[in-house]
Amino acid sequence: MNAKKQLMDGLINQNPVLVQLLGMCSTMAITTSIMNGLGMGVSVMIILTLSNIFISLLRKIIPGEVRIACYIVVIAGFVTCVDLLLQAFVPAIAESLGVFIPLIVVNCIILGRAEAFASKNTVGAAALDGIFQGLGYTIVLVILCFFRELLGSGTLAGIQIMPESYTPALMLVLPVGGFLSLGCLIAAMQWAMAKSAKKKEAK
Repeated sequence: MNAKKQLMDGLINQNPVLVQLLGMCSTMAITTSIMNGLGMGVSVMIILTLSNIFISLLRKIIPGEVRIACYIVVIAGFVTCVDLLLQAFVPAIAESLGVFIPLIVVNCIILGRAEAFASKNTVGAAALDGIFQGLGYTIVLVILCFFRELLGSGTLAGIQIMPESYTPALMLVLPVGGFLSLGCLIAAMQWAMAKSAKKKEAK
């Protein structure tokens, strides 16, 4: 498996949020501050990578009839570990993310990569897939957080950035702001991919 292709798939071609449209609930719910986005993104990356490795190791042992249940058990174990570590070392982020950390257990990104990739590929390829897909997810969260927090609250990571005269666009930190921001980002990605495809066809 080509590592460069896996990287491009994770960041662009098969980006879990902008192309595969997975994990929409947590993406829109927690992207109101940079710290939330980083906390969720890194957590998903760690869980996805470890789950991919473990499932790839067991891919020839797990019976096909119960594979989804087995994947959920593996993912739940790693989610529990990450949740406890967050509560122990960064309780502020753990409290801010709330129920969305435990809900990673049923996150479509984790289950989707386990079924579509980790269960069919080697440990090395599965590990890279987890890292790159997690990185693509994290980058999208951070971009959304940047615009929603900056324009919606006038801050970044809780630090006042915009001048006092700035009137925050409060709509951006509300659920409707999440839908609009994500929609704009998906549209921009699709436009860029279509333009790139046309250039390749022209050659």
